[in-house]
Amino acid sequence: MKNKKGFTLVELLVVIAIIGLLSTLAVVALGSARSKARDARRISDVKQVQTALELYFADIGAYPDPAAAVTIGETGAMVLCDLSPSTDGWAADDTSCGTVYMGQVPGNFDQPSSIADYTYTSVSSGASYTIDFELEGTVSGMTGTVQATPSGIQDV
Repeated sequence: MKNKKGFTLVELLVVIAIIGLLSTLAVVALGSARSKARDARRISDVKQVQTALELYFADIGAYPDPAAAVTIGETGAMVLCDLSPSTDGWAADDTSCGTVYMGQVPGNFDQPSSIADYTYTSVSSGASYTIDFELEGTVSGMTGTVQATPSGIQDV
């Protein structure tokens, strides 16, 4: 009798099936982690903008008061600065700025494309503001459209 060494076809198929199942689970978990990371960055970006807006308010005595809602970040207003005598506060670049409060306003990601850009709206002629943005998942009980105001960030 000859002693044959090696794996049977059934053993190889079982190992391949297990590897395929594990790799599928890893890809699904990675996609979820990416979504959570993008949401965490969105919240962090908006908090940075809020800090810059508080500095602006401390110097000017009001929040920026553009005539209409402004898309901020990569697709819109890129700089938060003192544009005296204008009370707009948002500019495409810093060439016409006095004091610059935020030199590069963060914008939303390209993925997923269904998530809207950050939108700044002045309330009561610069007495307050709202920044509307969207989350892909749930973060600290917040989901979907979220709004930042001088008093914090909450669900709409």
